[in-house]
Amino acid sequence: MSRLNPYVVLLTLIATLGGLLFGYDTAVINGAVGSLKAYFIDPRFTDLANPAQANAANSLLGFVVSSALIGCIFGGLVGGWVSTNIGRKRGLVIAAVLFLLSALGAAAPEFPFAPIGHGGPGFMMNFVIYRILGGIGVGLASMLSPMYIAEIAPPKVRGNLVAWNQFAIIFGMLVIYFVNFGISKTGSGDAWLNTIGWRYMFLSGTIPAALFLVLLLLVPETPRFLMMKGRESDARAVLTKLVTPEEREQELSEIRASFAEHHSGNLFSFGALLIFIGITVSVFQQFVGINVVLYYATDIFKGMGMSTNASLMQTIIVGAVNLVFTVVAIVSVDHFGRKPLQIIGALVMAVSMIALGADFWLGGKGMVALVSMLVYTAGFAVSWGPVTWVLLSEIFPNQIRGKAMAVAVAAQWIANYLVSWSFPILDDNPYLVAHFKHGFAYWIYGVMSILAALFMWKFVPETKGRTLEQMEGLWHGADAKKA
Repeated sequence: MSRLNPYVVLLTLIATLGGLLFGYDTAVINGAVGSLKAYFIDPRFTDLANPAQANAANSLLGFVVSSALIGCIFGGLVGGWVSTNIGRKRGLVIAAVLFLLSALGAAAPEFPFAPIGHGGPGFMMNFVIYRILGGIGVGLASMLSPMYIAEIAPPKVRGNLVAWNQFAIIFGMLVIYFVNFGISKTGSGDAWLNTIGWRYMFLSGTIPAALFLVLLLLVPETPRFLMMKGRESDARAVLTKLVTPEEREQELSEIRASFAEHHSGNLFSFGALLIFIGITVSVFQQFVGINVVLYYATDIFKGMGMSTNASLMQTIIVGAVNLVFTVVAIVSVDHFGRKPLQIIGALVMAVSMIALGADFWLGGKGMVALVSMLVYTAGFAVSWGPVTWVLLSEIFPNQIRGKAMAVAVAAQWIANYLVSWSFPILDDNPYLVAHFKHGFAYWIYGVMSILAALFMWKFVPETKGRTLEQMEGLWHGADAKKA
């Protein structure tokens, strides 16, 4: 592979901070689930031994834990308008500001109505609102960071560079796992963690958010956005720093031609199949159950009989496996292609989730459960984690990329919300526990993984090695059979 342009690398690294904050902000809840339950949920109920109250408490906990995803859905939906009208760069700036506000507000949801640390469960909705604000930032960044990288990256390494964003997401998750673990060791047990410690977990997010905001001042707008707005001289100036003069003129010509083609710009102007594929790939990324592991891993390990600190430590191991196998995806996605990784990864996840559910059902909950979670995480990290974002940043033509990615990303966050909200209900429902011993939900995710593999095999074309402009040929029917 030819040597990467250092300027392209710099811009990619800055853009991936959006991914890091995506991971950091969504996974921070992992270490705080028990504390939020004790602080906001349990005081609202008088008899948690009552099945009706227990179900209501589990549902409310699912809502609080997954509340940021409401913002993610909205951020994904408006991301198309933001990317098209405000720009890729300025959209990321908005995301950084929202990350910062959310970290401050979630740490002190009672401010300025009550002394910090003495708010109590009455300020649960304040907490939820701040988490939704952060979710909007996540929704924007989840769409704009890979889009930004794809639009500045050379075709031969585009998959590699876009996959860096997933590495950053996982790295952000791993960092917050360590931060949460460190905070849990700082105080004097669960009582301190349930009143004060969880606040420091959310407050820690101000550091990467402020860094991202400052570094965004150094990046230019993408050439494709500039060309879309008729600013060809500015686009040429940016491309001059990214590629050779010959590549610059060829790329400008291709971008100019793609915008000159007579398409309405309507979401379905390249066919409904394209939008269906984008949405379905997004939804399957969540329906395979990854965020159950990422959001609830600490509680899952507690359910195996581990202490809070031991559970947080096991979560760090899960995060490390996620990170290592994301690196495998980064170095292999431009060599093996998108489809093979997605299909193999989905099958690995299916076997792992079915084994995990069976182990719970049989009452094991020991080494088999831990190994199943680690193998599942590895399968996701090498495939549906990074490669889904690579596909979403590639498959949509220039004229509809903002709108189409917005719809696909919003669908992904809706699926994420449904899975995250429903897991506590499925996992703690008295009937399902009595009959399946906490294994039922994992079998659902295993079946979804099988369906995801079948969908990739049947419907999704290979995109390796094509320029973004050449992707349009896939949806005109010219290259579809060859793909």
